[in-house]
Amino acid sequence: MNRASSAPHFASPVVELRQYTLKPGQRETLIALFDREFVETQEASGMTVIGQFRDLDRPDMFVWLRGFEDMEARTDALTAFYGGPVWTGHRDAANATMIDSDDVLLLKPAWKDAGFDLSGLRRPAAAETGKQSQESHLAGIVEISIDYLRPGTEVGFAERFQAEAVPQPSANGARLLGTFVSEHAENTFPRLPVRAGENVFVAVTRFDDEGAHDRCQATLAASPAWQAFREAARADTAKPTETLRLTPTARSLLR
Repeated sequence: MNRASSAPHFASPVVELRQYTLKPGQRETLIALFDREFVETQEASGMTVIGQFRDLDRPDMFVWLRGFEDMEARTDALTAFYGGPVWTGHRDAANATMIDSDDVLLLKPAWKDAGFDLSGLRRPAAAETGKQSQESHLAGIVEISIDYLRPGTEVGFAERFQAEAVPQPSANGARLLGTFVSEHAENTFPRLPVRAGENVFVAVTRFDDEGAHDRCQATLAASPAWQAFREAARADTAKPTETLRLTPTARSLLR
């Protein structure tokens, strides 16, 4: 493989983290519709569908990530998709599964090259996924932690995380996929609300399976360096960390 083809491809300087609360028993219905109809069609409109997930702890939550090259590209892509025939044709079926779709954080990489490296990743085609059951989907665990920060602390928190926290999970069987902070640019597509005014730091970490996740968490809990970082971080945080334990759908690019 030549150097150009193996170089990292850091995707999407603007990322949406979207958490949907669904009606009871409707998650598999939405996932089937999403993976069939809303992946390639969104990307054809100018965005990247980075990952879509089941929440392991909340059976009626669907979590997904999509990215854009910049805020102007976001406006153009969302206008094209939500004004186009695919969404028009399937929106009633999608909306019928949902209670709330407005829990959205607008993000940007926390430092240079902190975004998602999608080099070498391939999304399975719909025909390859077959009729997998929920239990037979990919075993990997993706954890998203959301730290809610006090205003003005984002830069310092990110610097400490990069210096002190990044080496800890990496030494204990985890792979850090990306880190992000709030993007405070105006939401120029108000048809889709975002949680304006939030100051967050988001870390996305992958584990091979639940066992690896549990072993890493136990090791971190016993690590003086990790505990020192978390203790120092309390001065910057406005409320407890929110942690999402997720498993990817069959057609998630990030897994």
